[in-house]
Amino acid sequence: MNIVVLIKQVPDMDKVKFDREKGVVDRKSAGTEINPFDLNALEAAVQISEKIDSKVTVISMGPPSAKEALKECIARGANEGILVSDAKFGGSDTKATSVILAAAIKKISEYDLIIAGEKTVDGDTGQVGPEIAEVLNIPHVSYVSKIDNIDNKNITVCSDIWDGTYLKQMKFPGLITVTKDINEPRLPSFKNKMKARKAEIKVLTFDDLKEFLDEEKVGFKGSPTKVKKIEVPSVQQRQGRIFREADTQKAEDELINIFRKNKILEVNNE
Repeated sequence: MNIVVLIKQVPDMDKVKFDREKGVVDRKSAGTEINPFDLNALEAAVQISEKIDSKVTVISMGPPSAKEALKECIARGANEGILVSDAKFGGSDTKATSVILAAAIKKISEYDLIIAGEKTVDGDTGQVGPEIAEVLNIPHVSYVSKIDNIDNKNITVCSDIWDGTYLKQMKFPGLITVTKDINEPRLPSFKNKMKARKAEIKVLTFDDLKEFLDEEKVGFKGSPTKVKKIEVPSVQQRQGRIFREADTQKAEDELINIFRKNKILEVNNE
């Protein structure tokens, strides 16, 4: 079985700053890490490979520095890493990103199952996985919290949507996106870390994928989504009032007014 895992290198969202004028994340303002949900996707793939003889290929689109993230994935159990990187891909929204990653998957040609995290912490859209499946014209299941059964032809999963959990079966080739409930990602061993340091990361550029891509449909040109403004909401602090025992009536009156204003207390005048 050939399993493709999609990962993204994301900024540390607790430290990152936003360029409000350009409407983009200032990725140089903080360190980077592998998107947490993608680590769950990788762990799911590695666990499958331990049950069924499988090759796990990790693909990421990003700058040259993303090679380090791919090497970390190899240390965590992947067999190989592929970086999709080109200046022409810069500024891609979810649609353009999906088209580019689908082209990379077409390039490697042999795949049975594609696994991605349900979303990325820097975008939080949950769109890329399903969009890739649509571009490839394969079935997909989102928000997978458990893999119930898998063989060389099908996978049966539990999908959590709203308040319900659905048991779904999908034939290969297909794509799933997973939640953080599916597993606990393992940490790489020192031995695997040393092995991963020597791993060669294959790089695919626009020229390598041009048989599957239209230059007008990638990067800024191919991105219909435009961010016009970014606003960071201020942190709301809890507020309190202290009334002395002698001011009990005043406190009651003020509370009643607050309840009325917020429509917590409805007064019937009939």
